[in-house]
Amino acid sequence: MNRREIREQIFKMLFQTEFYSEEELEEQIQISMEELNETDQEKRAYIEQKLHEICRLKEEIDASVNEKTTGWKTDRMAKVDLALIRLAVYEIRYEAEIPTGVAINEAVELAKIYSSDGAPSFVNGVLAKLV
Repeated sequence: MNRREIREQIFKMLFQTEFYSEEELEEQIQISMEELNETDQEKRAYIEQKLHEICRLKEEIDASVNEKTTGWKTDRMAKVDLALIRLAVYEIRYEAEIPTGVAINEAVELAKIYSSDGAPSFVNGVLAKLV
């Protein structure tokens, strides 16, 4: 599994967390990890750690997004777009080894695959305001 595939897996799992309560979160993460078709334990650990970190920082990430957006607060955003934005913001703010441009580009590319026609430009615009 390469970096793009890892990022895509994290995005999918992050999206799934939107549909479960805080109490169910850990169980759902474990189920997702069991279903993950990856044998490399280091990559599995990275995915799980990153997912936990994003969930832990979700309120902080959302606050920074809400601070910069006008008319589109996180509670109004499509869940797919929001998951992509949260992942990219986490990478931009907390993972120094991932260049900002890469984080934004990857979020836009995933939006082209998983969201609506207008999502890539929406995701790009929100992330551009944050950086």
